[in-house]
Amino acid sequence: MSTRPLDAAVAAGDDPARHARVLAEVRQAVLTGDRPPARPRPVIEASWRRLLAKGVDPERGRQIRPLSTEEVERRRRSTRLADALPTLRAGLLRVADDAEHLMVVADAEGWLLWREGNTAVKLLSDAVGVAEGALVHEDAIGTNGIGTPLITRRPLQVYSAEHYVRLHHNLTCSGAPIHDPRTGGLLGVVNLSARARTVHPSSLALVDAVSRLAEAALRQDHRMELERLRAVAAPLLVRVAGTALAVDRDGWVAASTTADAPDRITLPASPDAAEAWLPKMGVCRFEPLPGGWLVRVAGEEAGRPTRVVLDLSGARPDTVEVLGTGGSWAYELSPRHAQILGVLARNPEGRSAAQLAEDLFGDSARTVTVRAEMSRLRRRLAGVLDRQPYRFAERVEVELRLPGARTGPQPSSTAPAIVAKRP
Repeated sequence: MSTRPLDAAVAAGDDPARHARVLAEVRQAVLTGDRPPARPRPVIEASWRRLLAKGVDPERGRQIRPLSTEEVERRRRSTRLADALPTLRAGLLRVADDAEHLMVVADAEGWLLWREGNTAVKLLSDAVGVAEGALVHEDAIGTNGIGTPLITRRPLQVYSAEHYVRLHHNLTCSGAPIHDPRTGGLLGVVNLSARARTVHPSSLALVDAVSRLAEAALRQDHRMELERLRAVAAPLLVRVAGTALAVDRDGWVAASTTADAPDRITLPASPDAAEAWLPKMGVCRFEPLPGGWLVRVAGEEAGRPTRVVLDLSGARPDTVEVLGTGGSWAYELSPRHAQILGVLARNPEGRSAAQLAEDLFGDSARTVTVRAEMSRLRRRLAGVLDRQPYRFAERVEVELRLPGARTGPQPSSTAPAIVAKRP
């Protein structure tokens, strides 16, 4: 498994009580515009700046009505987080109860769906309104170890006065994102919460390890589903004269009549239509299968993409929607791909690899990284992006949606070309 950076709030051997006092002074100075005695961690400072710009109350946050019991149950049934829950429980619940912690699982929108563990901490959580059905997104309850990882997509520990909202200063929480291996999209966050005095850097490492075990379990479940689809499709594929594929509902190829089939294809938003144009494949016809589709490749080149809507407004995760006469597709973008497309949308004449490296990293020599990312993007957005220089194709109309003037574009981005556009 690849490693990823861990943002622990304390280091082994630190004095938590002293650290909490310093954090309280730092937070107060930042909120009042004074010079703080120390700098908060960059990820915490960036979160505080976002919340100040949005006018979130630093004392109590925003009072958001919780979901009904019926809506919580509906969301539990409809999310793949439910399939990850056994792994999360096995890895965290015994530790949570023995070490006076609470395991919390929230979906990608920040709604708290499961909360299990130590009874005393559960009562403390109740007192600050963090119960099943509560919105724990950063915009609602400020900087925290659930809502902030939803934005940064990185494991994070938040301790005491690092919480933007004072109501949560007696807590420490360590959270890690969980991604769907089928789509790469964010499913939600798993978190361990406890009293602030119990803070320890190992909590974050544990949560991160268990979240990745949960992703591995979901990946194995997906392999088994593809095997079942392959068994169903095999008798049909042997009778097809041309090129055909059996794919699941996310476009992963279970079986094909050709040896050079891709691992995954891009499905239109509504594959139940009789036929649609697919990137790199042309016009395809769709027939339903249990758990997926039989895709017959007709081969005609028609219905190419004509319009792109790049939504970097912050109203939802950064997305790109591709529209054409043959159908439409929407993708959730990684932060890096959102930055790249944002730069290209602002520079219709195109950017060289060196220029993009300067835009993204402030270092024109990092062209290898740029070319690798552009290769991934062009495979995903076939027919939309050109190269030499990198740009949106001339025939494609581009609509760029940005946030309001107060926050500026992509507020969490550190890319020089993005930072320069902020007020």
